[in-house]
Amino acid sequence: MKLSEIFKVADDLAPKALSDEYCARYDAYDNSGILVDTGKEITKILFSLDFSLSAIEKAKEIGAELIITHHPAIYGKIDGIRSSELLGKKLVACIENGISVLSMHLNLDCAVDGIDETLMQGVRLASGERSEWVEQVTVMHPLSSGGYGRAYAVKPCTAGELLDGIKREFSMPKAIVYGGEKSIKKASSFCGAGADEEALRFAKEVGADVIISADFKHHLIANALENGLAVVALTHYGSENYGFKKYYEKISRRIGVSCEYHEDTALI
Repeated sequence: MKLSEIFKVADDLAPKALSDEYCARYDAYDNSGILVDTGKEITKILFSLDFSLSAIEKAKEIGAELIITHHPAIYGKIDGIRSSELLGKKLVACIENGISVLSMHLNLDCAVDGIDETLMQGVRLASGERSEWVEQVTVMHPLSSGGYGRAYAVKPCTAGELLDGIKREFSMPKAIVYGGEKSIKKASSFCGAGADEEALRFAKEVGADVIISADFKHHLIANALENGLAVVALTHYGSENYGFKKYYEKISRRIGVSCEYHEDTALI
């Protein structure tokens, strides 16, 4: 299968146009799409949230000609490729072994049923809510389709109980809670490194009882608690691996190419 054909399937589920729209509308930066093209026919694909050395070794081991990542293999501007540097070492290994790389980042965060929406779905399950979704979801950064940052009702519980449910649902033992005794009826969540002042302001404005994200800075945790919100701090990897795995499952069902999933378990 050609790389362009696989990209079309991946793009149908999470259009790169969403990344472009998000960057233009919210003054962000991204580098999604085909980042390494070795020109080889694709007979096997490895999915990995990160463009990690272990993912590259796994791709070599199973004979994959393509790695699909969430976090961009090349994010910022590079002035050269040097095997003495970590990124250069990874890129050289891929090119030498005929491995192309496709990264689906902000577009997959924001897509309908993408990583941010899937985080919300997982949090609702973690609270014990199993009914069909009927109540309105408020999106912090809406797009023409999907968006980023969500507030929504959950089954009433304490923040500590919600944390326990998240650990089970997301298989994320390193998550922690601040204000575990607080009663929770409405949650706000942001996949990846979404814990910032704007997210906290949004959570307060929509009446959320808890803010859920990763990569919290101390002052944000303190401000959230002083404003009456509990905080559930996830690992960055765990907050996105849950949704990226579901993306892998969708693509696997749509294409006639063998697919495998790789996890960097130390980061969960």
